[in-house]
Amino acid sequence: MTTPDTWLITGASSGLGLALTGRALAAGHRVVATTRAGALPLSHPLLTVLHLDPADRQECRRAVEEAHRVAGGLDVVVNNAGYGLVGAVEEVGEEEARAILDVDLLGPLWVTQAVLPVMRRQGHGHIVQISSTGGVGAMPLLGLYNAAKWGLEGLAEALAGEVRSMGIRVTLVEVGAMDTRWATSGMRFSAPQPAYDELRAELFGTTTVPWPNEPGATGGGTSPDAVADGILAHVAAEDGPLRLVLGEDAAGQIRTALERRQQDYAAQPGFQDHAD
Repeated sequence: MTTPDTWLITGASSGLGLALTGRALAAGHRVVATTRAGALPLSHPLLTVLHLDPADRQECRRAVEEAHRVAGGLDVVVNNAGYGLVGAVEEVGEEEARAILDVDLLGPLWVTQAVLPVMRRQGHGHIVQISSTGGVGAMPLLGLYNAAKWGLEGLAEALAGEVRSMGIRVTLVEVGAMDTRWATSGMRFSAPQPAYDELRAELFGTTTVPWPNEPGATGGGTSPDAVADGILAHVAAEDGPLRLVLGEDAAGQIRTALERRQQDYAAQPGFQDHAD
């Protein structure tokens, strides 16, 4: 039986955030969940729901302050809020680029900055950044999403070295495909240019964007409940890896991305003598 903790989970209205909220409550933890809508399709005596636009730094600070006021402490913070953006680098507009970086990269930064003083005073805490296999490799037509997740990976690795001596753990959760609405209602699309239609058809099976968002449609893959269970088990353990790989296809995708990068370096001067 794990000791009850107080969790702050952003982006909790659906998908992994909602699953993680439910699983944490079922395990006896207190949860402060944030959504842009300020409501969740579940209720529980140990649940507090707050409105949060993760792109707004001041709102992030206020949400952390309110969560701390309500709960009296913050043991685990999960930066889960985010979305995907389909668009070739040439197609992505300035507003779209800034918007996804604001939510997927800067949002976790603002929440992290706000919660660190609380965790330092406590002498403990665990910050969980939800990344993906897209934070290790990159895919054509997802470049800005990849850029946000690559940035999150660098931020979290640096952060882990900065706060380890303060008793604060940091985890990057590299998730593969999940059975959520991320690829449907959780996806945004840049205005397509005909030059990339052939590539779109090759990768997605259609040149039409946005692709049809049928009621109840999901992206396929591992269930969010299974991923949530993996996160809870990792947090409950005394120690564990910086990068937590979850999802049926995640390890294979990461292995392929790392092998390609190694091959790229291996043929260059300075790397060949150290290939072994």
